[in-house]
Amino acid sequence: MPVISRFLGIAITMVYNDHLPPHFHAKYGEFEISVRISNGDVDGAFPPRSLKHVLKWRKLHATELLENWTRARSGQPLNPIAPLE
Repeated sequence: MPVISRFLGIAITMVYNDHLPPHFHAKYGEFEISVRISNGDVDGAFPPRSLKHVLKWRKLHATELLENWTRARSGQPLNPIAPLE
């Protein structure tokens, strides 16, 4: 899984040819979640403060995430996305 962003110890990844709906993965230590790009629905468990950061980042970068999703589905290299500052 290519890492498309890192911030505050969180790695954001996206999988090539992954299942629908469009989503990304976030990992923090032993915690891992998948987050739907369109609405922020979360599958998995994450520390509350880290989850808040991931959801804020998703809102800021939804357009770039969808572009990367399209690229991943067609086997193209993914673009890095700026970290949360």
